[in-house]
Amino acid sequence: MQRKLLLTVALGLGLVAGVPSSVVYAQPAPSSENKLLLRGQSLFDDQQYEESIQTLSAALLRPSNTKEQKIAIYRLLALNYITINRKEEAESAVRGLLALEPEYALPAKESPRFRNFFAEVQKKWEAEGRPGLVTVDKPPPPAVVLRHSVPSEAKHDQSIEVRARIEDPGKRVASVKLFVRAGSKGKFEERPMSGTGLVSATIPGTLVKPPLLEYYLEAFDEGGLPVATRGDAEDPLRIVVPEPSKGWVLPVAIGGGVLGAAAIVGILALAGVFKSSSSTPPPPGGGGRSTVTIIVGE
Repeated sequence: MQRKLLLTVALGLGLVAGVPSSVVYAQPAPSSENKLLLRGQSLFDDQQYEESIQTLSAALLRPSNTKEQKIAIYRLLALNYITINRKEEAESAVRGLLALEPEYALPAKESPRFRNFFAEVQKKWEAEGRPGLVTVDKPPPPAVVLRHSVPSEAKHDQSIEVRARIEDPGKRVASVKLFVRAGSKGKFEERPMSGTGLVSATIPGTLVKPPLLEYYLEAFDEGGLPVATRGDAEDPLRIVVPEPSKGWVLPVAIGGGVLGAAAIVGILALAGVFKSSSSTPPPPGGGGRSTVTIIVGE
């Protein structure tokens, strides 16, 4: 037993004679779906449920998911929704899982609250004839496409209208939401988009701050699960917000007191500042000097 343990440790450290370390450590890099799934789990463990849902929604719509990955995503989505008492979305997530794995059951170590919810939904789903059950001969539903355009740059503190056109041949979309945040960190704010076919929402000026804002659009079915997206929480779209112009400053030395901008310009013109051909020398002596500053704004 001791020799077996030592051999295991040696393998783990790449110390077995004749086995290069590069071979021992060689592991396939995790796919983007796996990374999103792991991040969703981590956020759930940290009780950041809305952020976990946003990340898992992005993972769910990745086209290269395996069946096992989809099951794990649906499971975590359901746990998030149950925790924050969004029962409709939680039931949809459980149904999505059961459509892939009809005999699925949560392990006994899970909370009774979760296990009871899963069991109730499964019983209801089976009584309805297992709707949505995925089979080999059943074609996937037609894809939903979101098309939209916004300026690549925006002025600070000014609102931005976001419009999108929905292409939904299977009539799956029940709602579309805009998710937006100022900068590139923190939680995305959720805003409903209004309209049918052509939907819109407004990004308030309070979120339009330099150097940028990030956003994405997501379409949901009647059960509240995502069916299409433009960008997502892990790969959002961006709008550049330049720093506001500070204007330019012109210091002018004039005998006397501080004058208004119009008077200053007139005096400068009389003094020959705007005439390069003037050859009249300044008057000698006389009076103190004060500095007047002209600020030309945006």
